[in-house]
Amino acid sequence: MTTAATWLPTARPFTLEECAVLAEAGIITEEEQAAVLAGKRRFTVDEYLALEVAGVLHEDDRVELIDGEILVMAPINVPHLRGTDYSTRHLVISLGNRAVVRVQGSILLNNRTMPQPDIAVIRERALDDMERDSASDVYWIIEFSDSSLEYDLGVKLARYAESGIPEVWVGNLRAREVIVHTEPSGSEYLAVRTCRAGQSISPQAFPDVALAVDDFMPPATVSEGEQS
Repeated sequence: MTTAATWLPTARPFTLEECAVLAEAGIITEEEQAAVLAGKRRFTVDEYLALEVAGVLHEDDRVELIDGEILVMAPINVPHLRGTDYSTRHLVISLGNRAVVRVQGSILLNNRTMPQPDIAVIRERALDDMERDSASDVYWIIEFSDSSLEYDLGVKLARYAESGIPEVWVGNLRAREVIVHTEPSGSEYLAVRTCRAGQSISPQAFPDVALAVDDFMPPATVSEGEQS
């Protein structure tokens, strides 16, 4: 096994041509183009969504909005895919029609932050309800992390806590363990526990649902002695 290199998010760069499109669409002013090129301009959620309408961002782009910055997300490796696939399958079967299991879709946290967690278990809305799902709609979130572990346990987890997301599971692919966070307070979670192979986890919102770590966490991507 090889040690996963630590990944740190970087702002999505914009070209001069893209800045001109943003100005023409009214998303930024002409005077703000230099700030966008330099990566110093922060965006609101409405502006971020308008970038897709303007054709600058696309539905399959691996980006998310954190604190007004459009950040390039870490590439998804095979263990990440397997963890997401298997946990989604188990959750859909276990939860039935009691909740919606959203895979890599956005959740509105505030006017400048809209991440795309790997899995968000949210309350069901009517089919014709077009209001964007926010933190108050979330039962719990699951993130799978390898190279992005430090970021997911740092900045991203803090934003979830600040928004009152009641529970977050971070699947540490390096060690085949799930770090469960509950009781958000300010920018942190007061209760943290780690579940490993041979153990099961039940979310607070659905205590009758039990997921065995062995059933959705793939083999560790690094051995214990190699973890960074």
